Amino acid sequence: MIPSNIKALILDMDGVVWKGDAAIGDLAATFNRIRERGLKYVFATNNGTKTPEEYKKKLRELGVEVDVSQIVTSALGIAFMLAQIYTKGTKIFMIGEEGIRVALEEKGFEILSTENAPEAQVFVMGIDRTINFMKVAEATLLVRAGIPFYTTNTDMTFPTPRGEIPGCGSWLSVITSATGVQPIVAGKPFPYLMELSLVRLGTKKVETLVVGDRLETDIAAGQSVGCPTALVLSGVSSKAQADAWKPKMDLIADSLAELVK
Repeated sequence: MIPSNIKALILDMDGVVWKGDAAIGDLAATFNRIRERGLKYVFATNNGTKTPEEYKKKLRELGVEVDVSQIVTSALGIAFMLAQIYTKGTKIFMIGEEGIRVALEEKGFEILSTENAPEAQVFVMGIDRTINFMKVAEATLLVRAGIPFYTTNTDMTFPTPRGEIPGCGSWLSVITSATGVQPIVAGKPFPYLMELSLVRLGTKKVETLVVGDRLETDIAAGQSVGCPTALVLSGVSSKAQADAWKPKMDLIADSLAELVK
């Protein structure tokens, strides 16, 4: 199904490779097929909850061996973005998990506790499965006071084997509705993760296929940088939604396995 001019893949994870902790199909066989076809690939995910090392471990447990350099997360994206703007030691209050924390600390930023949030110079938000009222209240106070506001992504939902659950965008909407302020976004559909992925692949846009399950993030991001795109129907977006999407994506498949067979 993949055209012969394609030399590399930029793959989303949630909804393409797995749902929650459950693999979508026989991943070992799928990635053996990708390698047999001589395709290079990286993973580009809006999910910044894990570090690249943790994602590597998860992929290995599912039968896929990768190098950490093949994993690009929105947490890495936001840390790199902030490092271009703020100096080391800048105090950041974050709502998020270990993936964001590690990425920010590796760039030399100081991460504040909820109790010390009033000292923050920047607020960063990602998905956080330990979110609570005090975190949201402190974030709201900071944003209303004019503290710069960034987020890893705006995905409203997160796919699991049982269905979709609230994603970063859903929690983000609490803060945006309470402040009237929209954040600066590092992840898809904005182009930064695509550009970083292309650098790591070393391929041209026209020969790099962006594969995702969500039209408004994965497909929009690929189209925004001029890459061909493929929607897989194993995650969030449906065939009916894909048929209505403009501009049209280049390929539609039921799964990654079908796309590369």
